[in-house]
Amino acid sequence: MDPKVMADTMWTLVTAMLVFFMNLGFACVETGFCRVKNSTNILSKNFIVFAVSTIGFWVLGYGLMFGNGTPFLGTEGLLLLGGADNSPATGEAYKGVYASLNWTGVPLLAKFFFQLVFCGTAATIVSGCVAERIKYFSFIAFSFVITMLIYPIIGHWIWGGGWLAGKGFLDFAGSTQVHSIGGWAGLAGILALGPRYGKYNKDGSANPIPGHNLSLGLIGCFVLWLGWFGFNPGSTMAADVEAISRICITTNTAAAAAMLSATVLSTMLLGKPDLGMTINGCLAGLVAITAPCAFVSVMSSAIIGVIAGVLVVLAVIGFDKVKVDDPVGALAVHLCNGVFGTLCVGLFAESQWTPGQAAGLFFGGGLKQLMIQLQGIGAVALFAFLTSYAAWWLLKVTMGIRVSIQEEIEGLDIGEHGQTTYPEFVTRKPAYSYVRIAERIAE
Repeated sequence: MDPKVMADTMWTLVTAMLVFFMNLGFACVETGFCRVKNSTNILSKNFIVFAVSTIGFWVLGYGLMFGNGTPFLGTEGLLLLGGADNSPATGEAYKGVYASLNWTGVPLLAKFFFQLVFCGTAATIVSGCVAERIKYFSFIAFSFVITMLIYPIIGHWIWGGGWLAGKGFLDFAGSTQVHSIGGWAGLAGILALGPRYGKYNKDGSANPIPGHNLSLGLIGCFVLWLGWFGFNPGSTMAADVEAISRICITTNTAAAAAMLSATVLSTMLLGKPDLGMTINGCLAGLVAITAPCAFVSVMSSAIIGVIAGVLVVLAVIGFDKVKVDDPVGALAVHLCNGVFGTLCVGLFAESQWTPGQAAGLFFGGGLKQLMIQLQGIGAVALFAFLTSYAAWWLLKVTMGIRVSIQEEIEGLDIGEHGQTTYPEFVTRKPAYSYVRIAERIAE
């Protein structure tokens, strides 16, 4: 066995395991940012979504994403039984049905596992957007849709040799492919569901609904931060010592800068440093650097991070003002900064790290790469949002997507699962009756 193939394969598998571990991070952040009465439900969704992703991506998603086919979707290689892969050799004779991954020589199953954990990440983002009011099995059904169809089809365009790749669209580790897709799907779910009961007043003002455990949220943030050192450097799918070292540093620097800028701005706007904003600031920096991490300098990554931290605070406040109820700030983190990070390729990319492609606007490349990035963002937004909304609507008119008002008030833990996360804790009963709820609905 070629020593390089062995090193590349080990690197790819270990970083994939780090990305898999991010599922725990999402579970902790989302649970900590939600109310105690819904904590079992949030944990359950973040747990089962990876099982859904595994089956859905194996059965259909991987073939649609990486199989040979049209510029819009793969038509070969379903169930990983479609033909020879290029592993571990390269060249025309070994391209097989997964020709779009011919640039890396690791074995086929290593490639599949690495791409699978990315698919699972996109699906779990949706969980936070629709938290505290969605039916459990409706969420599972939508998770199959996104992992089997929406994510893989767009993935074929970007990473599978499809039409966006042909235009030169760059998204190294998935600001658009992972985070924006999850964000657009989550936004569609939020609009289909409507806000949580009691979130907004008649005058349009928002009532704060704090999470029950910031300790859990912070633990989740650290887990995600660790996982990102697999997410971004691992996307080399090769043990390229120079590249993975630089990508680790650009990733870390953006997170640190975003955390600081989010803390400063939230203090200016809210009067005191808000830990939830600081956590989301860190995650925003990580999302924003995901697309350009391999194409930018460390200084540029710091600037990207500062802007991402500001953007996430403004987005959290802005979504509340337009009555888009996002319980954990997932849209502000993943959608807004996924779009921003993708644009950053067209702004900050340097030609020394983008061979054969234009540099960014700020490094002498003009508007060429920025326009390509904008086209990709628009196409993904249109397809991901419309197909997601259609799926949510279909689920709404068939199995239903929202729990009853009684179940929402009592908590989804009891209504959906018949158990609580903290059974020995004494919880207060709500200081309102169902009669009063009916009166308010009728008003």
